[in-house]
Amino acid sequence: MQCIWAVARNTIKQALRMKVAIVFIILLLVLLPVLGFTTTGDETLKGRLQTFLSYGLSLTSFLLCILTISVSIYSVTNDIKERQIFTVITKPIRRFQFLLGKLLGVILLDILLLSIFSIIIFANTLNMPKFYDATEEEQKQAENEFYTAREGLVMPEEDVKEDVQRIYERLEQNDELPGDLSRDEVITELTRQMQVSSRVADIGRWKKWEFENVKPLAESLFIRFKYEVLQDPFYDQINSIWVVGDPHAINTGEPVKTPIYEGYHRNSVDTFHEIEVSADYVPENGHLAVAFFNDPSNNTVIIFPQDGLEVLFRADSFSGNFFRAVLLILFRLIFLACLSILASSFLSFPVAILLCFAIFFTANFSGFVLESFGFLSKTAGIFYNYSFKWIIQLLPQFDKFNPAQFLIPARLISWSFLASCFLIMVCIKAFLLLILSFIIFGYREVAKIII
Repeated sequence: MQCIWAVARNTIKQALRMKVAIVFIILLLVLLPVLGFTTTGDETLKGRLQTFLSYGLSLTSFLLCILTISVSIYSVTNDIKERQIFTVITKPIRRFQFLLGKLLGVILLDILLLSIFSIIIFANTLNMPKFYDATEEEQKQAENEFYTAREGLVMPEEDVKEDVQRIYERLEQNDELPGDLSRDEVITELTRQMQVSSRVADIGRWKKWEFENVKPLAESLFIRFKYEVLQDPFYDQINSIWVVGDPHAINTGEPVKTPIYEGYHRNSVDTFHEIEVSADYVPENGHLAVAFFNDPSNNTVIIFPQDGLEVLFRADSFSGNFFRAVLLILFRLIFLACLSILASSFLSFPVAILLCFAIFFTANFSGFVLESFGFLSKTAGIFYNYSFKWIIQLLPQFDKFNPAQFLIPARLISWSFLASCFLIMVCIKAFLLLILSFIIFGYREVAKIII
């Protein structure tokens, strides 16, 4: 263990002597405070906070990722190039201990720098409202929609399998099935149509949804919704009645212990809106009903898109959510460190840098890449499934585990989600890369014997 710590300390010293490391550190120390005073967003307090946090986290994550790749590869390849490794592996230190020490040094440096810059971002985020003349309404909006960690329960999708099967059998009996579509394609299209119709509120009719496990930690919860219409209403405004409360009371009208919220609202179409509702309306069992009435004055059918209705409630604090977001960035850095150690175990510095940068930038668009290869599997068939599929799955999914997509809309990063990220990105993918680097470097010829 002493050998590993010795290599780790030397790696940190070596990294701090690199000009690129010094430049990146100075850039972040200067740019992060400046961003806090220059970002404007949509000119509201919430917009400023979201813009600063998005730019600050993205810049920190990007520069630390580049630094991690550069330091990891340089520390190994330079020791080999300058022949410093000869004095290391000839001592009682094994090759895997040498790589472990390099990895440990890079990770410790990442933890130190990430902690410093995260504290700067966190402090600026908390103190930004003091430097702007925000109205009381803007401060309340920022408190409810930014300085929190909200859990969202999406509109439940209705089970339409039986209805779809019944319609398909009727079309089949009447010989009305389209000849150019397979059975699965017809079922898929019918399912889509039925699910859309289940999200429709006809003129002068009620639409109701029920949600389980609604347990807000604050005084309020929010109904977030968006309207889509078949024809534009008068003044592009939708008149509606929203009712929130105990499902039994809403269904039967019988009184219950918890009160019922009922409010008349007028909102524009194709835009997300939020209705603040007191947590007193949530029953003790967490079973909540939300009902919507399409006022006849609208004179149009209203469609709620798939993400068009959601119940949001506070599930944790902003501080706890920010801490978990920083851990997501750390997991990304650990993966890149292991990837860079692997690349440097058998490649020269320029080639290893190029390979790691290619994977890094691909990982930021992993959703698009996996979708593209998924389409390829339909044409390549067995060849793809048994050759490239397992390699594609090893690609890191940085966009899926992007902390900004949670912090900006104030969505909760749950501990279960964090654990799944750690398991996939660190325990499986990064560990496999590290083991592979041990194997390759163990057989690598670092010097030639000349007689």
